[in-house]
Amino acid sequence: MIAHLRGKLISKNPNKVIIEAAGVGYEVTIPVSTFYELTAQGTEVGLHIYTHVREDSLALFGFRTEREKILFERLISVSGIGPKLAITILSGLEMEELIAAIRKGDVTKLTHIPGVGRKTAERLIVELKEKLSRLAMAEADAEPIAVMPAASGIEGDVISALVNLGYAEPAASRAVREARPESPNGDFEQLLKSSLRLLARKFFN
Repeated sequence: MIAHLRGKLISKNPNKVIIEAAGVGYEVTIPVSTFYELTAQGTEVGLHIYTHVREDSLALFGFRTEREKILFERLISVSGIGPKLAITILSGLEMEELIAAIRKGDVTKLTHIPGVGRKTAERLIVELKEKLSRLAMAEADAEPIAVMPAASGIEGDVISALVNLGYAEPAASRAVREARPESPNGDFEQLLKSSLRLLARKFFN
């Protein structure tokens, strides 16, 4: 079972990367928070890995910190939540916000994450509320990943990334248009981050 992966970053997208190690390219699904911290393509990166094995497939899920991986494992322990939805949940809220929402029983905030309905939110709260005490503490030491330099991007790319993360295209398009003034130089990561922040404000305020 793969627990950690280090190698050359061949390609990266907001929810997926390919890392080459020992001549093999590994496709790894990641949350948006990890995407923000990745180095430039062609550089060496290291990710904490959760290996999901099924009878007909093997999938890798990567995280910036061990703590984030542990939260992912807690999420998939909840009935009805698989790895892909867990990644969407981690991408829908900052880690501290997500932990706080579950511990406080904030159903409204949780249900505005794409793919999370009221029943799923309630299961998250019931099954994880008491299990997240340790994760609510300060983040443990973790292997740092260098911050990537700015990369150019366009509105269509950001809209596509948001749709892939589960947001409706009209809402994604509107958020990107409103966030555009915050990224006048066409910085993909900044525009994506600003758009996600606007979507969160519209849902949670």
